[in-house]
Amino acid sequence: MKRILFLLLTVVFFATGTMLNATAQQNKKLCFRADGTFKIIQFTDDHVVWQDHRSDTAFACIAHVIKKEKPDLIILTGDIIFSTPGIDNFKKVINYVSTFKIPFAFVFGNHDEQFGATDSMLLDAVKDVPYSLTSTAPGVPGNCNFTLPIYGKDKEKTKALIYGFDSHSENAKAKQTGIKGYDYIFRDQIDWYVRTSKRYTAENGGEPVPALAYFHIPLPEFAYALTDSHVRYYGIQGEPVCSSALNSGLFTAMKEQGDVMGVFCGHDHNNDYAADYYNILLAYGRYSGGNTVYNDNQCNGARVVELKEGQRTIHSWIRLSDGSSRQNTFFPQDYILKTDK
Repeated sequence: MKRILFLLLTVVFFATGTMLNATAQQNKKLCFRADGTFKIIQFTDDHVVWQDHRSDTAFACIAHVIKKEKPDLIILTGDIIFSTPGIDNFKKVINYVSTFKIPFAFVFGNHDEQFGATDSMLLDAVKDVPYSLTSTAPGVPGNCNFTLPIYGKDKEKTKALIYGFDSHSENAKAKQTGIKGYDYIFRDQIDWYVRTSKRYTAENGGEPVPALAYFHIPLPEFAYALTDSHVRYYGIQGEPVCSSALNSGLFTAMKEQGDVMGVFCGHDHNNDYAADYYNILLAYGRYSGGNTVYNDNQCNGARVVELKEGQRTIHSWIRLSDGSSRQNTFFPQDYILKTDK
């Protein structure tokens, strides 16, 4: 009798364990909704200071926007913390996002590793947080280079992709190049993206899979777009684009692969504009933090993106923490100038 009971318990244990594991994996699988939509919220530059009431605004922003928008995925695009203790502060923010029980991912900004812990240490500290999809490709420079497939309503075939890139911090090769300032996305990272993109394209019968890219520091093309008379943009351009002085070619690679429809960044707190540059949407998120750093006293918020399964379109808007919205646009149609038609 004891042996039979032991065997029954063993079967139940393994069956339950298998079910729990399958459920956990299913919870991490991103899929378009039954109506064919998929919604992403981008929070950026929370700049949370440990035990500082000014950071309450950042947490309130996260809660208000998530409650209003009910997204399928949350992405934090860097500068998540802005004080010591680095690990405890970072875990506090990531654990808070996890409480909403919505899949999320993050990329690092230029400030995150300045408070007593490297980016790799921060990544390791939150590797087991529930609902986190953040990882990093082995052998690729940086600590948050990842791909997130979004499956169709059938939960079987990849219908869209999210790329996360580590945009690094200060130029690590300043002595070598003689150019100071912010770093650029490295050639090895671009090669990783190209390999990954080609693989998904091949699996999709030779047709590029519609994709979005998220990282912290904007590409130089964000500035180029503003000087092009054929470019229409929406939103605020309240400060110069603080990109790397060097252009490493990621935008060109995206054009060559033909998959990326939109690039989303943060870093420049007083910019939230979106522009169509050579048929790729270049868009800032909305500053999401409190008054721990500069923000021109604007209401904080987040950028929302909605995709449609099987379509190369981006519906995007800014949701402010006071509940209002602005910059409600559809890419590409709302970005076409009359002279371009």
